[in-house]
Amino acid sequence: MRFEVRALKSQQGIVTLLLEAADAESAIEQARAQGLAVLSARRQHAVGAFLRPASQKFPVPQFTQELVALLRAGLSLPETLETMVEKEARTEVRRVLAELRDRLFEGRSFSQALATHPQVFSTLYVATVRASERTGDLPEALARYMEYHERLDTVRKKIVSASIYPAVLLCVGGLVTLFLLGYVVPRFSAIYAESGRDLPLLSRLLLDWGQLIHARSELLLVGIVAMLAAAVFAGPRLRVALLRAAHRVPALRSRLLVYHLARLYRTLGMLLRGGISIVPALAMVAGLLPPDLRQRLDVATRRVREGVGVSEAMAGAGLTTPVAARMLRVGENSGDMAGMMDRIAAFHDDELARWVDWFTKLFEPLLMALIGLVIGAIVVLMYMPIFELAGSIG
Repeated sequence: MRFEVRALKSQQGIVTLLLEAADAESAIEQARAQGLAVLSARRQHAVGAFLRPASQKFPVPQFTQELVALLRAGLSLPETLETMVEKEARTEVRRVLAELRDRLFEGRSFSQALATHPQVFSTLYVATVRASERTGDLPEALARYMEYHERLDTVRKKIVSASIYPAVLLCVGGLVTLFLLGYVVPRFSAIYAESGRDLPLLSRLLLDWGQLIHARSELLLVGIVAMLAAAVFAGPRLRVALLRAAHRVPALRSRLLVYHLARLYRTLGMLLRGGISIVPALAMVAGLLPPDLRQRLDVATRRVREGVGVSEAMAGAGLTTPVAARMLRVGENSGDMAGMMDRIAAFHDDELARWVDWFTKLFEPLLMALIGLVIGAIVVLMYMPIFELAGSIG
């Protein structure tokens, strides 16, 4: 969900942020992590987000890619931003770039300039840049962030692409079923009514359903349109409801845990590699997790702050799998926690990809068989009286 947060920022007064979060409490935590005093937080209605022009959305991935390319070409950071301002035609994007350039000319660091636009640049993005300013490897740090973002998108795209075909099957099967019940079945009902023959019970029930749908076709059409509109405008809330329902299924709950743990460890690895210590890094990644896992992460963070090892704290909070727990212990012994967390994320990504592939190969044939069975049953029940009539004549 997208939340509009009003907060007090030193030297700037009251600022308004647009943050992506699971709930208002998560949005407030994200704002406080950026050093802001939160005044209010309310969910932005989907209508406003839907009607907002696309030009007002700042393209962070494209900005980062161009920034890295120009910096590696030998341009200084002010020259790079000046070049990007000159070439940009979109008003809103040009305004943000110009403000970043002006902050640099005022003597502020790049991370401080980015922090003035929290509605555009996430806490992770600003933290990555701030860490690179201490080491002087801004292009490499931004390249790592791009790679991190692409890997997260890869897993998300695999899950989305795997769900497209079943969704299309369900839509097509539903439309065919409605066509049969609302158009074809009432025609057969009129024919059988004129014949005056007694019909089998199941066929009679099918014909009654067909006549009901045909008589209420306008109401049914309005209901379908209303459901589609509700799905569009209540998209984030619908996703949250679906995730809660999925968490109640044991098999899906374990796979969702693997997905969230992969995101958690990949983000932690990226932050640790950028020079951020483990306790601030744990606080930064809290917004990536759902509320139940965020509470576990708070427990783990508190134990790490008390001096407990990362592997023990994460395992005690239920934020590891058996493989991840062993790999974390190896990382602690070798001193390469960042690299080990990347390996944990890659292992879980591969595991999740294999499960998604297996599930789609099993689910798609079952779904096709179910749709075929429903349509076939409708056709058979429509023609059953004709079959009986032919048998009686024979």
